[in-house]
Amino acid sequence: MGLCRIALALVCLTGLALVHVSQAQNSPQDYVNTHNAARSEVNVGSIAWDTSLEAYAQDYANKRIGDCALQHSGGPYGENIAAGGGELTGIDAVNLWVSEKGSYDYNSNSCVGGQCGHYTQVVWRNSVRLGCARVQCSNNNGWFVTCNYDPPGNYVDQRPY
Repeated sequence: MGLCRIALALVCLTGLALVHVSQAQNSPQDYVNTHNAARSEVNVGSIAWDTSLEAYAQDYANKRIGDCALQHSGGPYGENIAAGGGELTGIDAVNLWVSEKGSYDYNSNSCVGGQCGHYTQVVWRNSVRLGCARVQCSNNNGWFVTCNYDPPGNYVDQRPY
């Protein structure tokens, strides 16, 4: 009887650990920390979590759950989106956007050799609020991540920092 209780306790603890791990890298603080790490590299102030933006992002992500292809929503806030197979975490998505840094040329304020608009939104100096959401695509073929920024960035002829 005691051995059954120990085995049951181990199964429960393992399950709790897996739930905790699955939530890791997707919390509001994870999104904020990853954004702020990129922002600090270019001496831009911190960004903070905003529950209104989070709700906006969640609403949009829920609408895309059946169609996780990348498209722009045209919403009122600055936006970054990513979709990918496997386990695309929130941190993975932000790091994907930040990886465009090498394509941004500050002197010409343009993208050189690749896309950079996601990166410039992450580090946009005037954006001070952030809200993100992540949903699993209904066809179980990956994840959809969206982040919204206020005030929005990426204005023509303006530098992000």
